[in-house]
Amino acid sequence: MTSPERPLGVIEAILAVRDQCPRAAAREHAAAALEAVKAGGADVLREQAGLVLATIAGWRGDRALAVHRALHAFLAQTTPTRDRES
Repeated sequence: MTSPERPLGVIEAILAVRDQCPRAAAREHAAAALEAVKAGGADVLREQAGLVLATIAGWRGDRALAVHRALHAFLAQTTPTRDRES
């Protein structure tokens, strides 16, 4: 019996898209998203995760499922307190 795979973090999921998605455009977008996060930090992470998720809509398979789950879970989290107070 194999143990279930550990859920991916959001950055891990974007890295997986960059390194493993069969669509070149999605890989390029994920690379650009990582650069945007590096420059903009947590303030742009949610936006970039949503954009990457949109580019991998047709990606299928076990790894794709793990990536989709991670990005959906991240985006489903409530917004940070500072955003709600604005």
